[in-house]
Amino acid sequence: MAPDTPVILGIGESIDRPFAISSAKEPLALMADAARAAGDDAGGGLLAQVDALDVVSIVSWRYSDAAASLCAELGIAPALRTNHEVGGESPVRLIHEAALRIARGESRVALVCGAEAQHSAARAKREGEMPPWTPFAKDAPSPLRGADIVHPLALRHGLSTPTQVYPLFEMASAAAWGQSPAEARAESGALWARYATVAAANPRAWMRKAPRADEIVTPSEANRLIAWPYTKLMVANPAVNQGAAVIVTSLEVARAAGIPEDRIVHILGGAAASEPRDFLARDGFAGSPAQDAVLAAASALAPQGFDALELYSCFPCVPKMARRSLGLGPDVQPTVTGGLTFFGGPLSNYMLHAACAMTRELRGGGTGLLYGQGEFVTKHHALVLSRGPGAPIAPDYSVQVAADFRRGPVPDLVEPEPGPATLESATILYQRDGSVDRGAVVLRTLDGARTLATIPAEDGETLALIAGDARFPVGLIGTITEQGAWSPK
Repeated sequence: MAPDTPVILGIGESIDRPFAISSAKEPLALMADAARAAGDDAGGGLLAQVDALDVVSIVSWRYSDAAASLCAELGIAPALRTNHEVGGESPVRLIHEAALRIARGESRVALVCGAEAQHSAARAKREGEMPPWTPFAKDAPSPLRGADIVHPLALRHGLSTPTQVYPLFEMASAAAWGQSPAEARAESGALWARYATVAAANPRAWMRKAPRADEIVTPSEANRLIAWPYTKLMVANPAVNQGAAVIVTSLEVARAAGIPEDRIVHILGGAAASEPRDFLARDGFAGSPAQDAVLAAASALAPQGFDALELYSCFPCVPKMARRSLGLGPDVQPTVTGGLTFFGGPLSNYMLHAACAMTRELRGGGTGLLYGQGEFVTKHHALVLSRGPGAPIAPDYSVQVAADFRRGPVPDLVEPEPGPATLESATILYQRDGSVDRGAVVLRTLDGARTLATIPAEDGETLALIAGDARFPVGLIGTITEQGAWSPK
C-alpha cells in the first residue's frame, strides 16, 4: 500500500444547548471544539501539523474570514486555508479534495471544519440579547440563496426555496414510479422513521425522539404542512447548534504516529456531477441524471456493495430517488447519522457530521457510501470509505460527461399564456398558520414548452385534486386563465 494513501484519522463533533443565551457558543467556537475533538481522536499532535484547512460555508453568523479566525483560535498556521460556498454536498467534496492533495503529496495533514448556531442566533434575535460573539461582519459577502439562483419566472410564482421546489420532484418521481399519493407518503414516512430511530440513538443528534411513520407524514398542530406533501417533520431542520471536523492525512503519517490499524478509515474515491442550476432548465423532475451517474460511479468502487449508507435527506424525494438509483429496496437503512430532520440540518455542514458517523461505523469494518447533494437536486457528490484499503484513488472524479449523456431534451421555458396546458408537477404552499397561500404548477403547453401557473387559495376543488390520495394529477390537461391561474375545468 502506497504511503501517500489518503485516510481519515480524526473526527470530532460539538453541540451546544445553552441554558441562557448569554452562554451560547458561536459557530467559530463550535468549530474549534470539534477540531480539538478530532485532534484528540487522532491521538493528539496532528492538529499542530495541519497544513490545509477548509471551512464549510457558515450561514447563521457572518465572519470576515472564518478560516483565519479558526486558525487563530487553534493556534495553527496552514499554508492553505479556504472558506467555501453554500452546498449540501460540499463537505463530501472537501474531504475528497483533501484526499487528492494528500495522494499528490501536496499536503500531509488536512482539516475540514464547519459549524452553525442558527438556533442560538434566532433565539438571540427573539430575546433581544446578543451573546459576546465575534462582531457580525456586515461587509462580508452574504451566502448564496435560492432567490439568487432560480429563474425570474419561478421567483414570481413563489418557487425560490428548497421547501417550495423539492415537492415538485416528489410528485413527479412518485408518479413516474407508478405510486399513488398515499403509497408515496407511506414510503416517505417509513423511510423518515428509520432516520429518526438512528438519530434517537445518536448522542450528537439535536432531536432525540423517534416519531412513528404516521406521525411524521400526518399534519397536526405541532407538525404543520410546509409545502404539499411535506410536513415540518419531513424537511431539514436548520435551527440547531452543531459543529464537526474531520482530519485527513496519509497512511504514512498515521503509521508514523503509531495509530492502530482499526482506527484508520481509507478514502477509496468517489464521483461528482451537476444538473443545470436553474431547476426549470432540467429535462424533467422524476429523477436526476447527475445523481444516477454519480451513484453508478461510486457503486463501481464497491463491487461487493455497501455495508453502510448515508443518503442525503433534506427532503424524502432525494433518498427515495437515490435508493432506486442504487438498485436498493424499500427496506434500505439510509443513514448512520440520523438525517437532516432529526439529527439536525446545520445547513451545508450535515455531511461532515455524516462523515464522522460513517468513520465511527467503519472502524468496526466494512465499506460505506457518503452521498450528498446541494441546491435544488443540483450538485451531487459521493465518496466511498472503507476499513480496508483499495486501489489508488483516481485523480479525476467528475462524471459530468456521463451525466450529460443520460440527460434528455430540455423543453423551452415560456411565459404563461391563456390556453390548454398539461400538468408536469405541482405543490401547495402554506402559511405558518396552516392556511393555503397558493398552489404552484409546472405545466407543458401543447407544443411541449414548459411554463408555470398558480392555483388561487380559493380554488378548493383544484387544490383538493393536487392533494388527493387516489392518484397524482401528472399528465392532466387543464387551462391557463387570463390571470395566470391553472384549472382542470
